[in-house]
Amino acid sequence: MFQQDILKLAFEVHRITEEKINVIETLTRRTKTLSLNARIEASRAGQQGAAFEVVAQEMSQFANEVGQLSTELRGAIASNISRIENAGEAMMLDFRGSRFADLSRNVVEIIDRNLYERSCDVRWWATDSAIVNAATRGSEDPNLLRQASARLATILRSYTVYLDLWIADRNGKIICNGRGDRYHSVIGQDVSKEEWFRKAMRTATGDDFAVCDIARNSILHNSAVATYSTAIRTNGETFGEPIGALGIFFDWEPQAQDIVKGVALTDDEKRTCRVMLLNADFQIIASSDDHGFLTDKFPLNLINSERAYYRAGDNMVSYALTPGYETYTGLGWYGCIESAVPTY
Repeated sequence: MFQQDILKLAFEVHRITEEKINVIETLTRRTKTLSLNARIEASRAGQQGAAFEVVAQEMSQFANEVGQLSTELRGAIASNISRIENAGEAMMLDFRGSRFADLSRNVVEIIDRNLYERSCDVRWWATDSAIVNAATRGSEDPNLLRQASARLATILRSYTVYLDLWIADRNGKIICNGRGDRYHSVIGQDVSKEEWFRKAMRTATGDDFAVCDIARNSILHNSAVATYSTAIRTNGETFGEPIGALGIFFDWEPQAQDIVKGVALTDDEKRTCRVMLLNADFQIIASSDDHGFLTDKFPLNLINSERAYYRAGDNMVSYALTPGYETYTGLGWYGCIESAVPTY
């Protein structure tokens, strides 16, 4: 990068200048030594050495002046090189911080675009006739439950980003799922107290949906999921009465890891950067180094609510708040990149 080239050039100029001034100072010391020896020999020579002593004194004076000049030159160059280095470092950090803040925004935008599609999926599938029929009369006709389960399985074969899809009746009992062969204990589970079910049943219309933060689901083999839900309504109508709930479970970890590890960084940057997604509480919900997932919080310093960067010791932290996507406003997540400050 141009900023790094400026810093490297400044350090190289400083190094060469120091090297050459050291040579001048070495020559000055040698000149002084020669001048001193010449004055001693001139003194021994008596009257015959008087003229030579004048030359020796001039050599000594010359050496002193050169020494003074080299000292002044060293100070002047060091001062200006320091200013160049500071300006170059500030320019480099500003460029790097701004670029990484933009990449942080890009990371969280990509995931929000993905999750926007999940919000569309759940609202669409909740109007599917097989799903509506299962929620309406499944308790009376087991064949309707089998048809709904088959329909969910068909959806899952096309939408491989989901671990499972569940239908709960109005009381919160799971009556259908799409992967009964993999998740054997789902049917009959009571989810009436689960956040996704309660939020779904409180949605005002079929245009609304509920979303929960990333969490592990014990029934789904403790996998980390993003859960979306909405009410299943009478006849699948937008303003129909809620008769059950549809919950869809996005397989979060592999999708999120692909995004944080796919950021457009150079090979050198990848070795010194950690790309993360943080939830609204700064909990790490994805990390390019696979550390701290759903266990650690990152000490993000919000010097600006939407986008900023700052230095933290030997590291730089850049971040950006989710801007949301279309009708999906997001959950207050942040894209974040922690990077080592380059040394030269």
